[in-house]
Amino acid sequence: MISTVTTMLTCHWSARRIQRYLDADPSAPLEPAEIRRLEDHLATCVKCSAAAEEFRGLARMMARWSQRRAPDPAIAARIMMACEALLTEDDA
Repeated sequence: MISTVTTMLTCHWSARRIQRYLDADPSAPLEPAEIRRLEDHLATCVKCSAAAEEFRGLARMMARWSQRRAPDPAIAARIMMACEALLTEDDA
């Protein structure tokens, strides 16, 4: 019973720090002892390490999404003109 309570408390403690750990936010840094404790916990807790991996995946997706570019307006205009020309040919 004590082990279960300790694990639950450690998971709760860890969950509140995982995002700060992964972000390495300079405005809210973790102490070196907190980092060691969290890394030790993540190495042994399937639930918390899965949560950390989910956060990493979200960060990767957000990074890829932010790198997407809008189409070149000149190319989009040429495509629209080509489509209009094809539609005009069909009407004739």
